[in-house]
Amino acid sequence: MPATYLRQATNEDLPAIKKIIKEAKAYLKQQGIDQWQNGYPDDEALETDVKFGITYVLIIDGKIAGTAALHQGLDVNYLNIHDGEWVNGIHGRYTAIHRIAMSADFRGQHLSDKMITGLITISGVLGYKDIRIDTHPDNFGMQHVITTNGFTKRGTIYMTEKGHEATPRYAYQLIIG
Repeated sequence: MPATYLRQATNEDLPAIKKIIKEAKAYLKQQGIDQWQNGYPDDEALETDVKFGITYVLIIDGKIAGTAALHQGLDVNYLNIHDGEWVNGIHGRYTAIHRIAMSADFRGQHLSDKMITGLITISGVLGYKDIRIDTHPDNFGMQHVITTNGFTKRGTIYMTEKGHEATPRYAYQLIIG
């Protein structure tokens, strides 16, 4: 059984992270999902995430199988929620899972569950009880992963990406004990 764990990403991981994000963009496009098709997330965002220590990588048998960012604190995209509300309000103390993607080499192995479970655990260890995540309305696969990991749909937020108009995202929340 290969060792499976999450760890904080380092600069040495950036080539693999960038490759995974590029593969994910192509996979979304192939499915006809208009998510990550306007340049976001770009290399600069990925480099900044690693620099600030919010990127985590899923390691399977010594290889990077996935990546995600775990934002801590206020997320400006989550301030305005439509058709619902956050359990703890817009200014609650929370982590937000962003830019989750799996390597094409590991796709179809249900590893997104391991990634999310690990990020939930890290959130708890960091002292957070409120975890939020969002995804594109057409990304049924990620919606399934999110809800099967205990998250509840709370409403719709609008994600602002550099130079593009805000686009809707389904927003989910999980409160842990």
